[in-house]
Amino acid sequence: MIKNVPTNIITGFLGTGKTSVIQHVLKFKPKDERWAVIVNEFGEVGLDGNLFQSSFSEKEGVYVRAVPGGCMCCASGIPMQIALNVLLKRSRPHRLLIEPSGLGHPVEVVSLLFSKYYKDVLSIEKILTLVDPRQLAKLEYSSHPTFQQQIEIADIVVANKSDLCSKQQVGQIEHHLEKQGVAVKPIHYSQHGQIDPDLLLGKTLFKSDSKHNYKEPKNLSTNETADESAIPEVLGFLMSTNSGEGYESVGWRYNDGFVFSKTKLMKWFKSLKSERLKAIIHTNEGIYGFNFYDGYLQEIAINTSNESRIEIISTQIDETWGEHLNSCIITRTKNTSEIQVSKSG
Repeated sequence: MIKNVPTNIITGFLGTGKTSVIQHVLKFKPKDERWAVIVNEFGEVGLDGNLFQSSFSEKEGVYVRAVPGGCMCCASGIPMQIALNVLLKRSRPHRLLIEPSGLGHPVEVVSLLFSKYYKDVLSIEKILTLVDPRQLAKLEYSSHPTFQQQIEIADIVVANKSDLCSKQQVGQIEHHLEKQGVAVKPIHYSQHGQIDPDLLLGKTLFKSDSKHNYKEPKNLSTNETADESAIPEVLGFLMSTNSGEGYESVGWRYNDGFVFSKTKLMKWFKSLKSERLKAIIHTNEGIYGFNFYDGYLQEIAINTSNESRIEIISTQIDETWGEHLNSCIITRTKNTSEIQVSKSG
């Protein structure tokens, strides 16, 4: 039996650094323990799961399961429950970390974890909500229902990227908590997602509301199934879109026969007018991960990836993005068809 697995939810709006925080705390995992991570993404491509798997392996005791395509609690929480059941069965973890989508429904995620189905399986510990203080002055950020729910469920508010903030911007956090009526929540300040791992420890104080309770489907599968559609062999790539909560996403997956110009990619990324971009791409200079948010482009070298992936989140999709992306391709192999790599992406 799997019982009372210490479980943390690390949530926050788009671009607050949730993945960076989890990557940081995983470095402090005791060597003799197994930790599991469920990551939910708004887009359909599933990048964060690949980023974790490129940095940590099951041999090191880190097990990862991705739930792409919007809130993992949609459709009565079935996507999350199946993913969670598979992950728990495979890893039998000493700790579980859950990263909901920045546009997901965090109150419903917590309520599902508190439900009868997981009552004896999981022990919900501290819930961390990440905030980018620079964004609090924007109404589309601070007044978004998802952001307000993230603050509501938080045991600890983490002001990430505090090194990029003015004193006035940092002060906005306390003002916002007072405005939302939760001024008593502790605030911790961090840079680059580097938090004290001890923040994870201790029971959550959040109490689930019965109005969010679910009736769990019976006989949920715990068998491994294919999570993603296969990339068509003739095309060599696959495009997908999603929308919800006032945002849209578009993503592409290319097989490793495509090599992109790193210089052209970075020039295009910096010109994008979008809310968020994440990518893992095979370039002529090696495999790189890219993270673009609020005008800042971060790049990291990646050891291995069996394909290139890119995801853009915005309030409105630009139909020329596919054309711009294809213009950055410098090599096609594996019998991909140039005719079918269309300008629309």
